[in-house]
Amino acid sequence: MQLGLVFYYLIAFFVNIITFSNTSTIGKHLLIPHSVKQTRPIIDSNIKTIYLSFDDGPLTGTPNCIDICTKEKVPATFFEVGLHQSRSAFGKNVYQQILKDSALFAIANHSFSHAYSKYISFYHHPDSALLDFLKAKYYLKPTNNITRLPGNNAWNLMTKKRASELVSPLVKKMDSIGFNVIGWDLQWRFNKNGRPIQSPKWMAMQVDSLFFYNQTVTKNHLVILMHDQMYRAPQDSIKLAQFIQLLKQNGHYTFQKLTRYPGLKPNI
Repeated sequence: MQLGLVFYYLIAFFVNIITFSNTSTIGKHLLIPHSVKQTRPIIDSNIKTIYLSFDDGPLTGTPNCIDICTKEKVPATFFEVGLHQSRSAFGKNVYQQILKDSALFAIANHSFSHAYSKYISFYHHPDSALLDFLKAKYYLKPTNNITRLPGNNAWNLMTKKRASELVSPLVKKMDSIGFNVIGWDLQWRFNKNGRPIQSPKWMAMQVDSLFFYNQTVTKNHLVILMHDQMYRAPQDSIKLAQFIQLLKQNGHYTFQKLTRYPGLKPNI
């Protein structure tokens, strides 16, 4: 009987070793569910910084983005289009809403025309494209030199420089006069009707995963791209609030404006 017990414990011991080994290996290739807080992936105790950014405003969805970020008390950066800001009283009023809360929000330059959605032609003429950004700067009057290219994920900071062949001539010109070009690490995409595709939970899991695998442009810093118009409907703006609330559950995450992003060139 004693031999039977010894045999039993030996088998249990080796099964536990095999199970632990397999679980560790599998865990390297799986996203850990965001809802299970005790198993969410945290590499170390370093703070991870999230930068919420909204593109293409002022538009009808912009006020909802402002209201949600204000309620949740999270900073955000609004990449504004000069044409949208200047062409109507609505655009000017929404712009002022962002501007008056400079502690929470930053306004950044997203061009004047947004290339009129003709991106190839826009980038094939870098001199006129640069003038487009300078025109936006005149209308938006941002207090920073942060820009984002329309429809293109390019970076040009003091040390981070990433640009495709298409946009590289423009980016070099922008760099020469002191603009910071900031892209994104993660995008919340929208469908043909302008509504969010992914769920808030899925997006939060992607944030966890990008931090866990160190797949951001700058370690421990993650820029999220969203578009104002995605949240114009109440049922979609709720998703934005849910996403922010899920991120806030992680005690290692903090939020900042992109004016605090590492490696920015000084203002011009």
